[in-house]
Amino acid sequence: MTPTPEHHDVVIVGGGQAGLSLSHYLQQRGIGHLVLEKHTPMHTWRTQRWDAFSLVTPNWQCKLPGWEYAGADPDGFMTKPQILDYLDGFARHVDAPVRCGVAVQRVSRAADGGFAVATSAGPLHAGQVVVASGGYHVPIVPRMAERLPARVRQLHSEEYRNPGDLPDGAVLVVGSGQSGAQIAEDLHLAGRQVVLAVGQAPRCARFYRGRDVVTWLADMGYYDMSVAEHPLREGVRDNTNHYVTGRDGGRDIDLRRFAREGMALYGTLTGFGDDGCLQFAPNLADNLDHADAIYNGINASIDRHIAAAGLDALMPL
Repeated sequence: MTPTPEHHDVVIVGGGQAGLSLSHYLQQRGIGHLVLEKHTPMHTWRTQRWDAFSLVTPNWQCKLPGWEYAGADPDGFMTKPQILDYLDGFARHVDAPVRCGVAVQRVSRAADGGFAVATSAGPLHAGQVVVASGGYHVPIVPRMAERLPARVRQLHSEEYRNPGDLPDGAVLVVGSGQSGAQIAEDLHLAGRQVVLAVGQAPRCARFYRGRDVVTWLADMGYYDMSVAEHPLREGVRDNTNHYVTGRDGGRDIDLRRFAREGMALYGTLTGFGDDGCLQFAPNLADNLDHADAIYNGINASIDRHIAAAGLDALMPL
């Protein structure tokens, strides 16, 4: 006779911020649940971030349920160790019923109602299932990478830790989104020769007219805007984040300045030729101009907000 699977009113798949936040609210309502985590809570922050990683949003925006940032630098940017301390504190605060080292393999409708949850530790039954596992488990690596010679060491951004881990020689960084731009800066500051393949990622100012741009946008209601209200509608979900950094107290990332300092900028990487040479699209100028246009457009929207509200703010340089 097949034993009856262990039952839970709610099974949460994933023990990151989302999964633990849901556990917090379920506990408040007295709803029984179990969190299944394939590794350990918040493991991606420990294992998939480079050493010099820092937040790109001000600390005051860290507002996990019942665990808002309460440090001495709300307008600063937490470094990787500080982020881990903050998240570990949140995990202790929630004290969720987490079962670690359990991978969810399949979720299907159960014949008697609810859901059958197949896991690496055996079957479970759940009244409801919430998938809170995130959307970036499988690194995106172009098939072109398979054509590169074996002597060329390749790393995805989740594997990069610091410049000292890389062999001597120039480093090609493919992509100028937040991770690519910040890793290129990390290598550049360490004195490595960097070649950056620049895509169409936008950029924004770190500070403008005396305040962090994120703080201005929050005051303008940008972060309260729903997807339905956003000019891009559903497209905003796939929109590339603006490159900027919170490193060393926060600053712009200016690729043109990096180029003046010796970084080699190219357009979008398009292929690897039979002659053994990398191929780049002739769109570098267009990509840089596009990023600058977004940068200037955000600043202009802040100018309009200041004027409409009659605020006393520093004049732009």
